[in-house]
Amino acid sequence: MIKLTFCLRRLPHLSREEFQRYWRDTHAPLVAARAKTLGILRYVQTHTAYEGLNTAMQATRGGPEGYDGVAELWFESAEAMASNTGAAAAAAGRELLEDERKFIDLANSPLWFSEEKVIVG
Repeated sequence: MIKLTFCLRRLPHLSREEFQRYWRDTHAPLVAARAKTLGILRYVQTHTAYEGLNTAMQATRGGPEGYDGVAELWFESAEAMASNTGAAAAAAGRELLEDERKFIDLANSPLWFSEEKVIVG
């Protein structure tokens, strides 16, 4: 199993609430509708909440400002992803990227592929 983790920052003109509402109510259904075409087995949105607690936690570590949310997408394998190069998959990927440009600050939203190593649970 391979996982894509995408740490999201909103575009500057959006409030966190506007960003999260669009992500949940508009973008999520687009992902769900294209999941089979793209080989997405699981899609989870983690929405940042508890602003006061986050600020306090960041202050104790001297860390940077956090994210507005994290998207996690699971795929069967790197090989399965590499073999998913048809026109339908390319079109679905373009549609999702076009929509992401409407609410995500892509230049400041890192993403990466990984393999989970469960330590507890």
